[in-house]
Amino acid sequence: MAKRRILLVVHPRSDIALQATQTTCRLLRDAGVEPVFTADGWQHLSDAGFAPGVCQILGRDCSLDGLEVVMVLGGDGTILQAAEIVRPSTVPILGVNLGHVGFLAEAERDDLVSTVDRVVSGQYEVEERLALEIEISAAGRIIAHDWALNDATVEKARGDKMINIVCAIGGTPLSSYACDGIVLSTPTGSTAYNFSAGGPVVWPTVEALLCVPLNAHALFAKPMVIDPASEIAIQVSEESDGADVWCDGRRMTHIPSGARVVGRRSRRPVRLARLNQATFVSRLVHKFDLPTSGWRDAREPRHHA
Repeated sequence: MAKRRILLVVHPRSDIALQATQTTCRLLRDAGVEPVFTADGWQHLSDAGFAPGVCQILGRDCSLDGLEVVMVLGGDGTILQAAEIVRPSTVPILGVNLGHVGFLAEAERDDLVSTVDRVVSGQYEVEERLALEIEISAAGRIIAHDWALNDATVEKARGDKMINIVCAIGGTPLSSYACDGIVLSTPTGSTAYNFSAGGPVVWPTVEALLCVPLNAHALFAKPMVIDPASEIAIQVSEESDGADVWCDGRRMTHIPSGARVVGRRSRRPVRLARLNQATFVSRLVHKFDLPTSGWRDAREPRHHA
């Protein structure tokens, strides 16, 4: 019978994450499941004094195809790291939030024991999230490809100088901007950089692309919600000093003046494991600690004098 394996991706500089990793490894082994780490992840944990015994290493002892699920112990940044690791596969990702907001996470650290139990027993559903494909070209040739779960940004390369860009939707030029940059986001990323930049919060089940100019000097500089079948193209001015393209705030590509960045819906979604069916509204209220006092349920009886 083939061994069951679960990949652990851990925030290596958090004492809480190290303790959670010790507990998770013990629980998995007790259930007959092998904990797996990436080589770099294992080295970071070893350097931090983590010693859970012999563990399997991804790429040496097993492949992505041999994993059931990825458990992430950390915050949203660690979940984005896990998404990079499993991008070539269909392995689902389940986040246990050890950070602050942890909007991508499915469970909190106080629920770690029950979370491991449900993962081991397969009590989760898999939800597919739209991802961005990014293509960068310059001088008539493609120079880079990337992708993003949350967002891709085209940003000024120098802190003291704006960039001039032209945005086109579906091959038709829309507007030019002098700005700090522009954010291309997925619905999943609408609560990340898009949110901070003043863009709309979009339910993750909505299929759309979002585009938000950053501090733009332009008459038309509103956030836009765009048909996911359309490409969003950003042309950087020939007179600029180039720009920086960031994908999920983790991977940066410097592009020359005159370069073009095209964002489109990726044909490969990101798969997230879900433990419960709480509504997105409930998640917003919980994660942002939104005030809801004063709401009266329409089903509640009213008392009249």
